[in-house]
Amino acid sequence: MADFKHLVRIANTDLDGKKAIVIALKDIRGIGIPLAHAVCHLAKINSMEKCGNLSDADIKKLDELARTVDKQPLPSWLFNRRRDPETDANRHVITNDLIFNKENDVKMMRRIKCYKGVRHSLGQPVRGQRTRSNFRANKGKVMGVKTAGKKSGPSGG
Repeated sequence: MADFKHLVRIANTDLDGKKAIVIALKDIRGIGIPLAHAVCHLAKINSMEKCGNLSDADIKKLDELARTVDKQPLPSWLFNRRRDPETDANRHVITNDLIFNKENDVKMMRRIKCYKGVRHSLGQPVRGQRTRSNFRANKGKVMGVKTAGKKSGPSGG
C-alpha cells in the first residue's frame, strides 16, 4: 500500500484511485463501461482492480489505449464517430476532441438548415420530444392565468 496513488491521470483526466479501473475509466468523457471493459481486456489488466494500485507501466498502457481506441481490433459499434463526415472512417474521440466535434456537428447542421439544425437554433427539442408540457425552461418565464375583474389584495373584490 506504500505506492497507492489517490489520483491517477489518464487521457488528461484525473481519476479516483479508490475506484475500480472500469468505473474510473468511465469518468473520462467519451468512454463508457463497455469500452472501458474492452480497453482493460486489450491491456490485459484486471478491470475490477483498484485504480490506485496500477503500476506506472500499466497507467501508460491504459493511457495509450484510451487515446488510440479506433486503431485497436475492436468492433466499430463501440466507437462514437462511425463514418465520420470528414474522413468517412470509423473514429473514436475522447475529452476535448469530443466536445469540439459535437459543437462542429451542430454548427454544420445549423448552416445547412436541416431539421435538427433548425431545432437547435430555436432552442427546441431536437429528437421528437413533446413541447406542450415539457421544455418550459427553454421558453422563458411561465405566465399564470389572468382573470378579468378580480382585484388582488387583502380586500378581495
